[in-house]
Amino acid sequence: RVRESGGARDWSCETDRARFIGRLRQVASPAALDAPGPLSGTVGAVLDPVCALRGSVTVEPGETARLAFSTGVADERDAAVALVEKYGDAATAQRAIDLAWTAGAVELRDLGITAEEAVTFQRLASRLLLTDPYSPLKIKTPVENGLRMDGLWSLGISGDLPVLLVRIERLEETSLVRQALLAHQYWRHKGLVSDLVVLNTRPTGYADELDERLKLLVRTGHALQLVDKPGGIFLRRADQMHPDVLNLLQSVARATLQGDGGPIALQLNQKGKRPAMPPTLEPEREPADEPAPPAARPALAFDNGIGGYDLERREYVITLDGGRTTPAPWVNVIAGPSFGTMVTEAGIGCTWSENSHENRVTTWNNDPVTDGSGEQTYVRDEDTGEFWSPTPLPVRGDGAYTVRHGRGYSLFEHASHGIAHELAWFSPPEDPVRVARLRLTNTSGRPRRLTVTHMVEWVLGSSRSRANQQAVTWWDPEGAMLTAHNHYNFDFPGKPAFLACDREVGSYTGSRTEFVGRNGSPTDPAALHRERLSGQTGRYHDNCGALMVPVDLAPGETADVSFLLGQTTLLEDARYLVARYREPGAVERALSGARAVWDATCGSVEIATPDPALDALVNGHLLYQVLSCRFWGRTATYQSSGAYGFRDQLQDSLALLLARPELARAHIVEAAGRQFPEGDVQHWWQPVTGRGVRTHFADDRNWLPFVVAEYVRATGDASVLEERTPFIEAPPVPQGSEDLYVQPVTSERSATVYEHCCAALDRSLGVGPHGIPLIGAGDWNDGMNRVGLGGTGESVWLGWFLDVTMRRFADLCERRGDAERASGYRAFAARTIAAIERDAWDGAWYRRAYFDDGTPLGSRTSPECSIDAIAQAWAVISGAGDPRRAMRALEAVGEKLVRWDDGLVMLLAPPFDRMPQDPGYIKGYVPGVRENGGQYTHAAVWVALAYLLLGDGDEALALLDLINPVNHALTPEATQTYKVEPYVAAADVYAVGPHVGRGGWTWYTGAAAWYYRVIVRELLGLDTVAEDGRRHLVVDPCIPKTWHEYSLTYRFGRTVYEIAVENPRGVNRGVAYVELDGERLPEPRVPLEENAGARAVRVVMLGG
Repeated sequence: RVRESGGARDWSCETDRARFIGRLRQVASPAALDAPGPLSGTVGAVLDPVCALRGSVTVEPGETARLAFSTGVADERDAAVALVEKYGDAATAQRAIDLAWTAGAVELRDLGITAEEAVTFQRLASRLLLTDPYSPLKIKTPVENGLRMDGLWSLGISGDLPVLLVRIERLEETSLVRQALLAHQYWRHKGLVSDLVVLNTRPTGYADELDERLKLLVRTGHALQLVDKPGGIFLRRADQMHPDVLNLLQSVARATLQGDGGPIALQLNQKGKRPAMPPTLEPEREPADEPAPPAARPALAFDNGIGGYDLERREYVITLDGGRTTPAPWVNVIAGPSFGTMVTEAGIGCTWSENSHENRVTTWNNDPVTDGSGEQTYVRDEDTGEFWSPTPLPVRGDGAYTVRHGRGYSLFEHASHGIAHELAWFSPPEDPVRVARLRLTNTSGRPRRLTVTHMVEWVLGSSRSRANQQAVTWWDPEGAMLTAHNHYNFDFPGKPAFLACDREVGSYTGSRTEFVGRNGSPTDPAALHRERLSGQTGRYHDNCGALMVPVDLAPGETADVSFLLGQTTLLEDARYLVARYREPGAVERALSGARAVWDATCGSVEIATPDPALDALVNGHLLYQVLSCRFWGRTATYQSSGAYGFRDQLQDSLALLLARPELARAHIVEAAGRQFPEGDVQHWWQPVTGRGVRTHFADDRNWLPFVVAEYVRATGDASVLEERTPFIEAPPVPQGSEDLYVQPVTSERSATVYEHCCAALDRSLGVGPHGIPLIGAGDWNDGMNRVGLGGTGESVWLGWFLDVTMRRFADLCERRGDAERASGYRAFAARTIAAIERDAWDGAWYRRAYFDDGTPLGSRTSPECSIDAIAQAWAVISGAGDPRRAMRALEAVGEKLVRWDDGLVMLLAPPFDRMPQDPGYIKGYVPGVRENGGQYTHAAVWVALAYLLLGDGDEALALLDLINPVNHALTPEATQTYKVEPYVAAADVYAVGPHVGRGGWTWYTGAAAWYYRVIVRELLGLDTVAEDGRRHLVVDPCIPKTWHEYSLTYRFGRTVYEIAVENPRGVNRGVAYVELDGERLPEPRVPLEENAGARAVRVVMLGG
């Protein structure tokens, strides 16, 4: 008996992927199936959507129940409801299936294809989508390809699409071409686009009858309009190609059909010879009952039940016991200038070399639910066959995991199965290598035979899916290491990557299919059920790198196993580097060295204030976040660009002026070299190649003079102004277009940094109908990219910013004797402020901008975005406008944008949603998320800065505390709301239900640099200034009246300045006098000395 779906009942739904799968769970065992009952019914802006339906149905013995699930899409809700009603029963669904079958049959008849041929074409399509290295259809050329993908361009083939190659030598083989053309047409009907290359291998000296027949074939049917076009048909002759290009073509082709091989079906039916897998591991005894020791939770500051600070070690410590997980990935980004790695609290890693987007060594994951895969470690008991991981993923063992995210390293501690584990994960800043050092201690009381297996998924480019076709692996016996390279990588062709161990390797493989198993999972890899790895390497694998290393431990014995992952320019460099790290003690020295380097940089400034949460952030990861992630790594969980943003790293460099001013100087010169002769700049560019985007953005270029003026003021190094760099050249962006992706060329013209700054400011002198600077295709808020795309829109915020920049840079101009230019900039700034006061004051705050059509944005008359925070904050930061208006504007921010109960400072309100004007892509964000009405922390810090410049340290600290991530995760409940890492700044915090208070992007945000700078320089007052060729230390704070004292440590060269600040009368600001080593100084500043040992500085505020 068959019963239709009417028997199902109690239907429920789930649209939140995180709720359905569960943190660190897999689709194969989702959290939603742990218990019966209805799904949560969550709907709305779920951020990571799925669609899951659950109903209950009873099936009696011998009975069949039939249910129909339908998935569809419609332009409007009413149309969607109509579709649901139409296909809401099994009978209608069956009719749809019958109609689809009929339509498919009609389609095949129209194409002249039989059902059997359609099956054959689909089988062949699978070879184009996933290459089988053992298939006879995949040619392995005698010589490995050594060209980049652009070697195909000489053939008119892009290399962007899958290639089917058909080799033809005789006239009677043309029936195969006809069949391949049919397959190509069938695929295009189904949406699969590929390049069909027909290669005439007959020497040109013979009669051209074959060539004419091939041309005739492609002139018929669908092929006529697709000759020599992407996704089309390409007729080429083998003897008219360079042998290397022919080798490249045959290597790139996903499948190759041979003219003398018979029909496609016959060639598909040929079986390739596959290597035998190693034998299954047969356990020699049953697992022992070895309960994990009870978790000893360390004493932590700001402990929220999941993590807290170890203040002495400057680590954020996460303790995961009882199956507990963090609500989202809590990662550590560990980077040097040209190499880096990232690891989650679950132990899943990602590594890159030179460019974290274009040259990922291993897989980058940004799945906040499962963490994905990329680099992972396993430990196996050879006697029992049990295996587990020293990290929470991929195979979680019994017992607790303690994760310590330090600066430049992470430590994973775990005890189970009678083994204590400590995994140190780090990358020495000076070497292109990631080290995973696993320390094992046998606590079981009996001898143990173990293997440790480390597996990485090679990428060697930007895309893991492309790497399956392009990366080549091989075992290097001289270096005793597994290596991989990718000649197709456009920017880094052929650079050898390596995976090595400091102990003798027992076995290895380069095949992920072997390791994980067909339809397998890293949580239960097939390879760990076998005695050893097979030793497979070569071309066209679903590739990986995996090493299995035996470790025997006597009772109580400890042994280290270190895995080395990296990439070098030459293979000889890799061998040398691996050999160096195999030397006794080398790994421990490298770990200590990495810690010391980061301690020296991040410890340049240390603070001790009455606000412990502020101290924890500043003394912990905040400056580390700026340098490791934003400045060097340029990647994290939620974004991986690898690129420099013109405005981004320039602003970041401001946070380095106390700790690493030489990095700020070098980046100023680098950024100056990304300017076009017209004065505009690349919005972003990829290092090494310089490829990037040219735009009409109005603010980018002006951050160069802003930062240059501040750098010279703080360091006195005016020589940077004389550094000469060439311009770059590329086609201009047409008016009305938003941007152009370009590969610029180096211009013959060059300029000094000073001249580059002047060119930027000169390009910014254009104003709109109200006399306010033009916004172009956007200003600081990238999402407002269509406010002024027509060329007449204006930015009020940009007016304030240009006022500050031009007046500060005018001082430099004047000191250089360029008085006319200085006067011109000051005059423009004055005119701009006058225009803003005349036309942008809205009654209680300043407007944000004007659209091209003159409609105000950020006005009380605006239905959406009636007020924007940065136009008000910069009115104060500028200080050039009406002070009463500026104060009132800041009060309006407090009234309308600061939500104390939710811990938010919104960027704007109300968010964009349905207003008729199109401000840009910001409107595409869910209202209340990111720039569209959420907290954008970068801007929130500017609001706090405005209060500091007004002298209100109490309100400023209250705002800084409000946005301090430490304060967003003080309890288990708050941690589940905030979700993301509480030890680094988040770019944004959501302001819309049900996600109010949830953190957004972390790590990779410019908010970190401004947050650090505002706390250290503006709140605590620590600054350096240069005058008459000398640098001076200045402490000029603006603090809460309730702070009676605080202290700072500043390391300058080999001098340590211990600074004590006293506030006896409880004032906000004002310094009475300064003492150095007990002697009062004539001025409130301290001459800086690089080699003066320990110096004591006493700063007494007014009234003292």
